Amino acid sequence: MAKMKTGCAILVACALVVGTSLGSHGNAQTIAPCRPGFSQSFYTVFVPRGVLQGLNIHKDTLLSSGHVKFETCQQIEEVSFESSDPKFSVRPDGSLYAEQHVTNLTEPIQFMVTARDSAGKYIWETTVKLALAGHLLSPPVNQFAGDGIYGGSSHNHYQNPRLITFPRQHQRGSSNGLRRQKRDWVIPPINVPENSRGPFPQVLVRIRSDQDKEIEIRYSITGAGADQPPNDVYIIDPVTGKMSVTKPLDREERASYHLRAHAVDINGNQMEPPIDLYIYVIDMNDNRPEFKNQVYNGSVAEMSKPGTSVMQVTAFDADDSTTANGLVHYRILSQTPHIPIPNMFTINGATGEISTIATGIDREKVSQYTIIVQATDMEGSLNFGLSNTATALISITDINDNPPELDSKTFQGEVPENAVGVVVANLTVRDKDQPHTPNWNAVYRITGGDAMGHFAIRTDEVTNDGKVIVVKPVDYERNDAFTLMVVVSNQAHLASGIPSSPSSSAAVSIKVLDVNEAPVFPSNPKIIRFEEGVPADTTLATFAALDPDRFIQQTIRYSKLSDPANWLKINRTNGRITTTAVLDRESPYMKKNVYEATFLAVDNGSPPATGTGTVQIYLIDVNDNVPVLVPQEALVCERSRHGYPVNITASDLDSEPNAGPYVFELPSYPSSTRILHITNSKYSRLLPFQQAGMYRVPILVSDSGNPPLSNTSVLKVKVCPCDENGDCTVLGAVTVAGLGTGAIITILICIIILLSMVLFFVVWVKRREKERQTKPLLIDPEDDVRDNILKYDEEGGGEEDQDYDLSQLQQPESLDHIMSKPAGVRRVDERPVILESQYPVRPTVPHPGDIGEFIIDGLRAADNDPTAPPYDSLLVFDYEGSGSTAGSVSSLDSSSSGEQDYDYLNDWGPRFKKLADLYGGGGED
Repeated sequence: MAKMKTGCAILVACALVVGTSLGSHGNAQTIAPCRPGFSQSFYTVFVPRGVLQGLNIHKDTLLSSGHVKFETCQQIEEVSFESSDPKFSVRPDGSLYAEQHVTNLTEPIQFMVTARDSAGKYIWETTVKLALAGHLLSPPVNQFAGDGIYGGSSHNHYQNPRLITFPRQHQRGSSNGLRRQKRDWVIPPINVPENSRGPFPQVLVRIRSDQDKEIEIRYSITGAGADQPPNDVYIIDPVTGKMSVTKPLDREERASYHLRAHAVDINGNQMEPPIDLYIYVIDMNDNRPEFKNQVYNGSVAEMSKPGTSVMQVTAFDADDSTTANGLVHYRILSQTPHIPIPNMFTINGATGEISTIATGIDREKVSQYTIIVQATDMEGSLNFGLSNTATALISITDINDNPPELDSKTFQGEVPENAVGVVVANLTVRDKDQPHTPNWNAVYRITGGDAMGHFAIRTDEVTNDGKVIVVKPVDYERNDAFTLMVVVSNQAHLASGIPSSPSSSAAVSIKVLDVNEAPVFPSNPKIIRFEEGVPADTTLATFAALDPDRFIQQTIRYSKLSDPANWLKINRTNGRITTTAVLDRESPYMKKNVYEATFLAVDNGSPPATGTGTVQIYLIDVNDNVPVLVPQEALVCERSRHGYPVNITASDLDSEPNAGPYVFELPSYPSSTRILHITNSKYSRLLPFQQAGMYRVPILVSDSGNPPLSNTSVLKVKVCPCDENGDCTVLGAVTVAGLGTGAIITILICIIILLSMVLFFVVWVKRREKERQTKPLLIDPEDDVRDNILKYDEEGGGEEDQDYDLSQLQQPESLDHIMSKPAGVRRVDERPVILESQYPVRPTVPHPGDIGEFIIDGLRAADNDPTAPPYDSLLVFDYEGSGSTAGSVSSLDSSSSGEQDYDYLNDWGPRFKKLADLYGGGGED
């Protein structure tokens, strides 16, 4: 036996074979389409014996002999590989490494390699078998593929299934009796076509052990598809070893299966090591190509050259992409409309890229093409392939291949003079490009005829027309007509190769209409300077206006619009302004020494036009106002350590130099009296007085005008004793006010009396309130005029009434003796023996408005109460005697001497209305 040296080779270096795609220009050359995946589904790699050294392949050994091809077709950015055998791993560069010590390579090793893209969306699988070069293998079904790679079988004979035998056990003589097993045959994958019609179960292979002649063997299979989900896809006869498939397979659901076959005796003892079975589902063309979208949208610019790429459509076939079943070919079935020719576009049959094939694409003629694209598998074979269709909508995008054209070479317009913002003319334009795009939007420019910039052209966003408007007033007297040169172009530049001019030009003739213009004052505002004190009827200036209408002779009349102080008047014909009163700078109508008035100038045009002018009169100050002493009153303390002098000054309505500095004098005091001290040119200080009291000090104040004006003002000085803080005391303030001691005492007594009256009134009000809360009624008992039941002492009966028992006339306290009497007439009132009625309960503190309702409710309850006296019963009276000393009541009779007049009852008010109706109505009862 030999060992494999570290660094010995096996596989999987990925050779990326990049397919060629069709360019965007020129005719397409049809090539075989590139499909990502392994080039074979089964590989056998032979390891040369020259690299063997003993039995083992050491860990981290690079197996570099042999390779497989994996196509990425520039569609897969990154592919990762994974081995099903943990002894081997595939590195990112595709090289296969031995990750563990391989103790026995005399027997072929078989495992699966899985390839995945970086997104995990696609998975590819292949089978790899390692064998020693020169080692005997089972006869291959297919021929050897180059580079030491062996292709798997492509079919099976189901009537006579292929026999798969467990490896025979070889005995090697040795002192310790060691045995090793040798695998004579490398089992190729089992290929099963999908969608088989049966009958099922369908035998695939037969598995046999060499020991079945000596021992009764039982066969079984394990793995996904047998005892693992999906379960029972494959079954095996435990006696004969025939493995069968139980139902049709679908490669699109599962493309391969990995099972293990086992051989045990009847006691369950393993008789053979498990063998690996790889089953591959052979693809059938049972899926149509499916487009990702039913409608594709693309665009191409008009006037594009042939070969310009437009869009790409993609169809996916679920069948095996390494076979013709999954190879999709594209073709164009129809084009609508057939303008200018039926075949304006072509499609790359392999990639689905649609491009132009002819010239003449014009958006102004056809704005959209509808193309029906067909995708067919079996490399486009219409006889054997399956097809599907999709719609491609190709929009033709606009380019600026049509310059704007003005509808006329000349346009006319007119405008009144002095008008601004009015539309003079409307320039209409035509453009065939797509509306409301830079290729269609018009830009207008005035190239001549408007040196002063009176006009401008604005584009209408809806119609694209040009609106000529006036931005600066025009004067008919200066220019009565204009001829503008206008050029129009697009926002976007004209496409290259267009023979037309990018712009269009026209002339615009504008006539200026004369209108009656308002008179204009040459100097507005007009400034006039005068000294104040100007007497009435003084002419200040002539404020004349000019008529701009030089070609028309018109008369101008003047009037006054605004004159706040009513100081001015203006001559209606010549505009001469004269005064009507003395102009006073100190007037409240003056603003910063300026008086402002407004005048109107009206011509006699049709219609009349009015102009406005302003006159500003600047009045120069003169010394015409005397100074006034400030303040007029002062409150000071007696001379003491808290006494402070009073500062006095003056105010003058005049301005400098007719105001300060001021001169203060005491005309009535001798000069030796020093109570006035001048501190500066504007202020003087009044020195403190010796005694408290009220003083009236006349002071003469003179200003600095030329000549100066003087004024004698009386200053009221109140001198009072002060407290320690320098504040005037209350007694001192009263004393200063001129009140004596008697007056002060009188005032205090009055204050005390007033406070006593207020206190007495408050006490009386509280007492009345307390009495009202304690009384049940709102009126005093002496004011209650209602009838009251009064109890008097009993005086006994008359002369003949002494023998009667008066107790019979009283209400008995108990009714027991009455209830015990036999039925018959009873002598006294009987109270019904029933439940008493409930009377309304009076609130604790009644509201005045509730008293009337309470009385009415109580009366109603008493009327309806059968237990309240008088009781509804029969009364029997005893005999009271014969005769009486008293006279008979019947002897009393009303006077019949005459009818009595009761009309005076009508004068007693509504309370006696019913009585008056009874007695004064004149009716007889």
